[in-house]
Amino acid sequence: MHWSKRNTEEEVQEEVAVWECESTECVGWMRKNFSFDEKPSCPLCGSSMKSGERMLSKLTNLQGR
Repeated sequence: MHWSKRNTEEEVQEEVAVWECESTECVGWMRKNFSFDEKPSCPLCGSSMKSGERMLSKLTNLQGR
């Protein structure tokens, strides 16, 4: 039997600006910094989106490595 310690690094969360779908039947949302449009439409249902905020995991940009 093998036992190992997993790397249990605590997940850092931050309040992030997001776009949220205005349709009550859709759960679509996206981070604002992932959108190129001034006011995007929902990628799931095509409805308009409204501005909001969510507590999300902090992302690290690995592109510069």
